[in-house]
Amino acid sequence: MTNESLSKTTKNILNRYGITLNKNLGQNYLIDRNKRDQIINFANLTKDDVVLEIGTGIGTLTIELAKKAGKVIAIEQDTKIANILSERLKEEKIDNVELINDDALNVDFPKFNKIISNLPYQISSPITFKFLNYDFDLAVLMYQKEFASRMNGKVGSKDYSRLSAMLYFKCDVETLTDVSSESFIPKPKIDSTVVKLTPKENKISKDEFKVYSNYTKALFQHRNKKIRNALIDSRHIICNLDKKEMKNKINSIENEEIEEYLKKRVIAIEPEEILFLSKELNLILSE
Repeated sequence: MTNESLSKTTKNILNRYGITLNKNLGQNYLIDRNKRDQIINFANLTKDDVVLEIGTGIGTLTIELAKKAGKVIAIEQDTKIANILSERLKEEKIDNVELINDDALNVDFPKFNKIISNLPYQISSPITFKFLNYDFDLAVLMYQKEFASRMNGKVGSKDYSRLSAMLYFKCDVETLTDVSSESFIPKPKIDSTVVKLTPKENKISKDEFKVYSNYTKALFQHRNKKIRNALIDSRHIICNLDKKEMKNKINSIENEEIEEYLKKRVIAIEPEEILFLSKELNLILSE
């Protein structure tokens, strides 16, 4: 079947139910059959897999995922859209989809081992950080192209960000394919990129990562400042000290290695160095 047929199917379903898609809610539906099939094939699904899908829409991915996986956990916030998907699943006699009509940022995910989603653009960052709290085998995810670039941002580059620093210890990030804006309705302003996340062996403990995560968040709120100033300005994220107390603690540090790091700009610090700093400063600032 042609790409046009998926486009026509999608438009017919939306017209039948009187649905107008809202770009502001990230409702950009994939209408390129080849890209849809390619995304699913990247995940190498078997009947042993339980797939998590966020932002299912009318089921463009969901229905095909259900045919290949053992189970699909499908989360869709829009009640009207979720009801349409529920009806489509009944029509297709598909009974291995657990449909959750709720905000993916607010629910605890049932057990799964793979994630495959065309993510709503406006929740790309918080939902990705949420994924990092779960154990999974792999994730195949579609993001805005610029966002995907930041996932692999190199230290010192314009793409280096909290996102790339967070992913550094958690996942290998592989760019799989670009998807033209022409492949969606309504057509978004920029192209998209499909990315594969493969979790790394735990290089740091959950407690260490929690502290690292806080320091990374604090630092990248001021990515062009020196680390000393960035931490003072975002002190509320990493400790309970007021500004004067924070300055006194930092000024009293006599460790030369820490002092050198504090002089660097945020954009120039390696994730490994942030980890070292977070461990050392966490002890000092909590004394």
